[in-house]
Formats: sequence, structure tokens, C-alpha cells
Amino acid sequence: MEPYRFEKKGEWFEIENMNRDLMAEYVDNDMEEEEGEEEEEVVAVGYHGSGRRGPGGGGRVLPPCCQVENCGVDLSVAKQYYRRHKVCEVHSKAAVVVVSGIRQRFCQQCSRFHELSEFDEAKRSCRSRLAGHNERRRKSSAESSAERARNVIQRFV
Repeated sequence: MEPYRFEKKGEWFEIENMNRDLMAEYVDNDMEEEEGEEEEEVVAVGYHGSGRRGPGGGGRVLPPCCQVENCGVDLSVAKQYYRRHKVCEVHSKAAVVVVSGIRQRFCQQCSRFHELSEFDEAKRSCRSRLAGHNERRRKSSAESSAERARNVIQRFV
């Protein structure tokens, strides 16, 4: 998708990777930052042909939206978790989504998208994180078994 360029108050701006309808809605509205919340990095930048910020900077902070292709759900009213990871609730739980042209799934452990090959069947956590989780679980289980054995031995001594 080609970047969308527009002029406002005599300065040119360029917006990349944004649904045009959604972008138009936010260009016209002034947005206030909510106290104590992190905001999305500026996506609209002064345009002077090279794509770099021009004099005066003058970009707007656009609200976070879901990174899944053809979604663009506005996450400004979503829970903090979904804003932080730039994924809507529906796509965080979906078995297959397309992100950057690749079929992927959202990992509940990593809070990131991974290719489907990194998951076992319909699981929602990638193999590497599940392996670490299982290892920690086995380790604590073995330690607690050893502790119980010591306690039993101490009773008879």
C-alpha cells in the first residue's frame, strides 16, 4: 500500500501502513493523551520528499491499531494489554492470522506473533516457551519430592 500524503496548515504529512478511512478520522480530530498511558510512536511525519522529518517536526500521535492485515481495529479503547502488544482481542485468540503476509498465531507466553510451525497443533504457546515452562515445572516438582523425602526420613531418625 502506497503511503498517504496530505497537507494540513501548510505542512505536508505522510502516513504509512494505515487504513485510509481510519487515518482520515484521526487527522481531523485533535487527540489528547490520557495521563499515565504510553502512546504509539508518531506515524505521521513532516513530508519533504525524502520521508524524513522536516523543520518543525509537527507529527500527530495516532492511536494504536491491530497489526493483523485488513483489521485496523482502533485499540485506543481496548485494555492496556492489547494496546501494548498492538493486537485486538479477537486476533490474540485466533488460530491463524496474517501479519506481514505470513500466516501466524499470537503466543500467549511471548505476547508476540510466531509462524504456525513454532506451535504444536492448536496450542497457543510456542514450543520454546512451553519447553521452558515444563522444565521449570519439572524442576520444582522434583525439588518438592526431595523435600518431602527428607521430611519423612527426619521423622524416623
